[in-house]
Amino acid sequence: MTTTTPTATDNFTSPIEERYFEDYVPGTVHVFGSITLTEPEILEFARQFDTQSFHMDPEAAQAGPFQGLIASGWHTTAVMMRLYADHYLSKVASLASPGVDEVRWKRPVRPDDTLSVRATVTEARVSRSKPDRGLVHTDVEVLNQHGETVLTMTIMNMLQRRP
Repeated sequence: MTTTTPTATDNFTSPIEERYFEDYVPGTVHVFGSITLTEPEILEFARQFDTQSFHMDPEAAQAGPFQGLIASGWHTTAVMMRLYADHYLSKVASLASPGVDEVRWKRPVRPDDTLSVRATVTEARVSRSKPDRGLVHTDVEVLNQHGETVLTMTIMNMLQRRP
């Protein structure tokens, strides 16, 4: 079972259980969590969801374009979501997401890589049609243990405003 480590650095003034739209301030940067992907986890995810040989066959992967086994980009994205939900996204005010833009897998994730997230709030605006909530845009980078960016995306979240 995957577990995440506690927040490493964040600029939130409210804990995740008390976080509302107003706590997501444009320009703030939050770095959090870590998950280490093991070879068995990479193989299991690939067997279920991404059956390309460089994700599920270590021998074939060695001869392939990445010269070794790599995690599926969708596995990396799922790890990002776990860290995002555990450390960034409000436990009391989240109202879902209208979407994600510009998903990019920048470099391969290999067995025993440890991933963390850096989230930068780029925009936060109150809804014109429903003023009890707002829309937050966050630029997300997933980093490996060397500080190298392995995935980027922009996530939009609808959040309730503080009562």
